[in-house]
Amino acid sequence: MRHLIESAKAVFFDFDGPVCHLFQGRSLAPLTERLRREVTAGAEEAGSDAESWLPPTDDPVEIVRAVFQQPALVERGVAREAERALAEEEYAAARDAYPTAYADALVRTLAATGRQIAITTNNSQRAVESYLASRGTDGLFAGRVHGRSETGELRLKPDPDCLLRALESTGTSARDALMIGDAPRDLEAAQAAGVAFLGYARNERKAGRLRAAGAEELVDSLRDVVLVVDPRAHV
Repeated sequence: MRHLIESAKAVFFDFDGPVCHLFQGRSLAPLTERLRREVTAGAEEAGSDAESWLPPTDDPVEIVRAVFQQPALVERGVAREAERALAEEEYAAARDAYPTAYADALVRTLAATGRQIAITTNNSQRAVESYLASRGTDGLFAGRVHGRSETGELRLKPDPDCLLRALESTGTSARDALMIGDAPRDLEAAQAAGVAFLGYARNERKAGRLRAAGAEELVDSLRDVVLVVDPRAHV
């Protein structure tokens, strides 16, 4: 891990997990099922059988991903309505999101030691910006929050789009950047962008998934990362 941190001039964070727990204490199943029903109804009006292409998942982002892969539903606005519904739920959840242990300290320490920092996430950009403002760290990420847009094409990880945007906004080459993520799709996006990856796994289940996907460097606490960035940090 040390060599990854010490060589990084820019650090990109996934949001839900490494920065905060967005839906802390809430099951996502009800939200996912609501989106599934709304998408299914819109698909029926368009003559499409949503059950044939909607994935069996409790992750609402995967419902949105699936509907954006249906050109007819994108054209009719069904896809964007699903994304907006999810974005509203994320924005509301951001007000009560629970900070990941040592995340604020890591963000501030990286900035204080001259590293560029950015958010690279599949979550709503507006929700991320709201959360960062509540923590007083929004200025440290100014212009470098790269999440789901409310307009245009939807490109979600493992597509590297948000990392490529972060490389541009930080003015950093891929070889000088590091991504901290907690899911295989974060690793895949980092690999596609040519960016080094550090897995954050707060439990063995997440660690197992990251290892199975090929992650080589993992931490179970961001405190370890803070102390590599600044051994004098009081954490």
